[in-house]
Amino acid sequence: MPIAGLSIPILSAYPECPRVTLLELVQAICDEANDDREVVETVRQLLSSGQVRLCGNFRYAAPSTFG
Repeated sequence: MPIAGLSIPILSAYPECPRVTLLELVQAICDEANDDREVVETVRQLLSSGQVRLCGNFRYAAPSTFG
């Protein structure tokens, strides 16, 4: 489940969704998460749902590869 108060604006699954690097996404989630499992699961869910898109080195990586 996504973390409430995440500092990255979550818009929708439309093309205008936020594009962030994997590092930016993980850092933002780590600020609010209780443990590493929560970080991994939240990253996976945000990417799978299309709420966030990656740019940079991991832009073509499948969400299933994280974790």
